[in-house]
Amino acid sequence: MLLECGIALYAAVRAHSVALLAFGSDSFVELLSAVVVLLQFAPRYGLSKSRAERAAAILLFTLAAVVIVISIVTWSDVAETSKLGMTITALALVVMPVLAALKRREARAINNGALAADAAQSATCAYLAAVTFLGLAANATWHIAWIDSLAAMVAVPILVVEGRRTWRGEGCGCC
Repeated sequence: MLLECGIALYAAVRAHSVALLAFGSDSFVELLSAVVVLLQFAPRYGLSKSRAERAAAILLFTLAAVVIVISIVTWSDVAETSKLGMTITALALVVMPVLAALKRREARAINNGALAADAAQSATCAYLAAVTFLGLAANATWHIAWIDSLAAMVAVPILVVEGRRTWRGEGCGCC
């Protein structure tokens, strides 16, 4: 996730792409979510499942707000074509659904809502990868100024829905 985040954020800066910035930021949020999940198993921290779920939800809501602000500010900016961005999002489209499924399976096995929420974030990453890839491909084809911001804004409802589910302790619906 750290590698995905770094590559996506680097590509976002190079291409001036808010959609890639949202995707890379989601990777960072997903990394933080994994840390939250791990903290609940560390005896020194003793983070409860409900607190871990709430922290994951707050991270998703924060990301949605950041994407909205950046999309509005950069609405008329033209993003450059990013082959690196298209590559990392295509890879995420393959890897993230598998990772989400593995996390869901483990969340069911140990009845852990925070891990289920983390699985939902991995699934969300796949959705964002699809939206970002389509936005990057459309921008590479037609060079429409607002297409990149639109691709980022399409991700917001996904983030909000997953945040609400996680806040209510539903995660991926497996626990």
